[in-house]
Amino acid sequence: MKLFYHPDQQRHAPPTFLLRGRAVDSPEGPVRAELLTRGLASMGLAMTPPTVVDGPRLRQRLAAIHAPRYLEFLETIHARWQALPNAAEIVAPNVHPCGGGHHYPRHPVGLVGWHMHDMACPMTADSFAGILASAACAEAAADAVLAGEDAAYALCRPPGHHAGPERAGGFCFLNNAALAATVLRERHERVAILDVDLHHGNGTQDIFYRRGDVWTGSLHADPADFYPFFWGGADETGEGEGAGANVNLPLPLGSDGAAFLAQLDRLIERLEAFRPESVVVALGLDAHKDDPLAGLALETEDFTAVGRRIAALGLPIVLVQEGGYPTEHLGDNLAAFLGGFTAA
Repeated sequence: MKLFYHPDQQRHAPPTFLLRGRAVDSPEGPVRAELLTRGLASMGLAMTPPTVVDGPRLRQRLAAIHAPRYLEFLETIHARWQALPNAAEIVAPNVHPCGGGHHYPRHPVGLVGWHMHDMACPMTADSFAGILASAACAEAAADAVLAGEDAAYALCRPPGHHAGPERAGGFCFLNNAALAATVLRERHERVAILDVDLHHGNGTQDIFYRRGDVWTGSLHADPADFYPFFWGGADETGEGEGAGANVNLPLPLGSDGAAFLAQLDRLIERLEAFRPESVVVALGLDAHKDDPLAGLALETEDFTAVGRRIAALGLPIVLVQEGGYPTEHLGDNLAAFLGGFTAA
């Protein structure tokens, strides 16, 4: 199995984000990659950087899932922000078009409010380079699977599954899982995205909600009580050509590994009924009981069982890292998952 990570991802390193009205240390920083890398090293695994971090093919593939004006926003907003009088070094929103806006703004403050769903996506001068490098890892992993690998892993940070067609949120800017699925679709008629992160992958759902060629399934803490709050209910099943191709299985807060695995079995049954030719796994490790964003209560050994069940699909698989935040267990959780995945 090939594994991908690029050191430019460290360039996205926001020091804080706003949580319940307070500026707190951001859990989504370079230390995440360091901890995950330790978990890989414990298994004797090493990562390689993607050959191309920014090229016309990646830009073309991103334009298939994100609006052109959003991609331009991500690339240019920091410079435009800095040109404002009395602007902070970090780009962050202070106004949102709640209920839907009637026109697209020209002013940078309006643009930030339009494209940033929440306060968890601050951007610094180097953020876009790190964001793009993260996406390039997902692209490289999917290309590796198309080239014949049974599976490939992309250590993507920042993560991506909350990023919609033209919206950042929940630490996510570019939707890495959707990008990987887009690459696989270049050869495979039917692709599935299986999201096992603690949080619902609302951005992924938005991108494919009206498409029938990419099935999306998410197992997550109930959004009635947990981020992203406004999406992720069991009644959201797709529209138009995508009707029935979106499956959400919310779990009560605090659910343990047994409950998680029981629902995962249900979700995999739905996935197999779709008959995909390949699968993208949005691999969150934040369902662990000690994760700083804890909402579920999995133990490290539960991730071994998750990996085993997913590998049993017997399909080409791209593993895209999503959540999982700094604790002493983070690297062990990744190692546990990959141990189960590779042993199946």
